[in-house]
Amino acid sequence: MIDFSHPPAVQELAERTRAFVDAVCVPAEARDRGGHGLDPDLRAELQAAAKDAGIFAPQVAAELGGHGLDLRGQAAVLEAAGRSLLGPQALNCAAPDEGNMHLLHEIATPEQRERYLVPLAAGETRSSFSMTEPPPGAGSDPSMLRTTATKIDGGWVIDGHKWFITGAEGAAFSICMARTSDAISGGRGATMFLVDADNPGMRLERVIDAQDRGFAGGHGEVVFERCEVADDAVLGAVGEGYRYAQVRLVGGRLTHCMRWTGLAARAFESAVGYVNQRHGFGGPLAGQGIVQQMLADSHIDLETSRLLILRAAWEVDTGGGDGIFPSSVAKAHVAEAVHRVVDRAVQLCGATGVSGDAPLSRFLAEVRPFRIYDGPTETHKWSIGRRLARARA
Repeated sequence: MIDFSHPPAVQELAERTRAFVDAVCVPAEARDRGGHGLDPDLRAELQAAAKDAGIFAPQVAAELGGHGLDLRGQAAVLEAAGRSLLGPQALNCAAPDEGNMHLLHEIATPEQRERYLVPLAAGETRSSFSMTEPPPGAGSDPSMLRTTATKIDGGWVIDGHKWFITGAEGAAFSICMARTSDAISGGRGATMFLVDADNPGMRLERVIDAQDRGFAGGHGEVVFERCEVADDAVLGAVGEGYRYAQVRLVGGRLTHCMRWTGLAARAFESAVGYVNQRHGFGGPLAGQGIVQQMLADSHIDLETSRLLILRAAWEVDTGGGDGIFPSSVAKAHVAEAVHRVVDRAVQLCGATGVSGDAPLSRFLAEVRPFRIYDGPTETHKWSIGRRLARARA
């Protein structure tokens, strides 16, 4: 039987997180400089406040200073954190660091954990994950990976071109996916490498002028050119990078969904408040049937999103499966549902919705790319449909 209830301690942490975000992060939004990425000083200030409030790092193991929540527990807390773009940064549960922490915890050597995971979990450093490449390289199809790593005495040489690498500017290190075989076959042939930011063979070409601006470090274009790393830079086993990527991908899809559901819920609440106080056509806008339909549609989108997230999280937490299929279903639905909810909120709030006097236009710009990254909706639907057809063949 599927049980979606949260233990009292998790529910209490979620409530405290929501109170913190509303009281501390939302007012701080006025100080967000609005450029690509988050001001490091503001991020440090918010993280210190989150530590003082006892809500820091909900997803991190207790021995590393976190709360050690499973995915179902994270669903409650990360949604509360996601009510503000600054919330996940404050709690140190934002992408890509959150996914990298999970990956390092699962497969890093003790030495790698000490060097990379410990400071990352404490919020002392940031990281990036260098996978996506410009055409004709890997995007939605990871088998098109062109970045290579060539074995040399005592290490490897990485050569390749990456882009849309979230958090690249200011990251202490990057986890780089590179091809270590002539061909990628059966999901094997790619390897993950830990590359320090001060490695002269890795350089940040630029921060891309993207639609969304809420991720620390923005989205970077990164070049690896004769980038030499030692053998101990290999993360996991050689040739098994794609298998390890699934470890990161399932949780990463779901935690993205959790955070963005929180932002959509805040947008929905804002719209409800607006249509209740805004009058037109002889009464409050909330009395209009078309407005009530839009509110109902948004409520349904939020509720179905939460349930799909919890369904996938339950499968992973209980060992009922690897979570790949239900996380793909959740990602495909939530990305579209969140966008619909925020877009309806903008529409319901009219001129206020598209103005800088309310945060909704910023929210809309931030959630739109989620329909593309971590797999476009269309790619997920293709994968879902193919699996369903094969299961019934």
